[in-house]
Amino acid sequence: MTRHKKVEGKRPIRICLLVVGMVLLLLLAGNFSGFFHIPTVIGQERKLPIYSVGTEEKKVAISFDAAWGNSHTGPILDILDQYGIKTTFFLVKFWADKYPEDVKEISRRGHEVQNHSATHPDMTTLSVEQIREEIESAGAAIEALTGIRPNLFRPPFGAYNNRVIETLEEMGYKVIQWSVDSLDWKEISADQIVQRVLSRIEPGAIVLFHNDAVYVEEYLPRILDALVAQGYEVVPISQLIFWENYHIDHTGKQIAN
Repeated sequence: MTRHKKVEGKRPIRICLLVVGMVLLLLLAGNFSGFFHIPTVIGQERKLPIYSVGTEEKKVAISFDAAWGNSHTGPILDILDQYGIKTTFFLVKFWADKYPEDVKEISRRGHEVQNHSATHPDMTTLSVEQIREEIESAGAAIEALTGIRPNLFRPPFGAYNNRVIETLEEMGYKVIQWSVDSLDWKEISADQIVQRVLSRIEPGAIVLFHNDAVYVEEYLPRILDALVAQGYEVVPISQLIFWENYHIDHTGKQIAN
């Protein structure tokens, strides 16, 4: 009787072990075959903005976020003119309201003027209605000054979540991050900024600068000289990215289908 009870007691344990083993085998098989897609099983899949573009062409985009001062904006435009380069500026509404002539001049010289929100908030803390208000307000201000409605958005602080991306996509925007952060807002030298950017450049890269960076007039020509020497073409972001028939991989790289 005792022996019989011991055998019966082990049977549930063996069954559990078999079940666990089968689950592990299925998960492993799914990991290699793609049969299981874990994010959709355990929760909503995380959406990503565009950090860079998958391309074999030696094309890159440089961009400037403008939210605070404007003392270097004119010199930046002059430097870009010297190289015949067009780029992308992401503007906050309160900056555009304060410096409307700068906004017009950026556009007049052929650069893209895109949306960086109205008040520079952490967009992940906002409701859908608040996100829409931020974007619509900034977009209307930019369009009133340039005659062109923005269709790219860069989140302040680089902060985003699914709600932000889905709302922007519904509004006809593509959300843009960066693959190369110059860190030009930090207390680092122009030499460090140049080295940092050039060491990270590759085809399809999107570089982040700021229009009020202390050393921008020093590092920008050096970086552009190097990019030209290496055979890169610098284009606005809208000319670098794909507008349809693409997917975004787990690193944020936009790849043509």
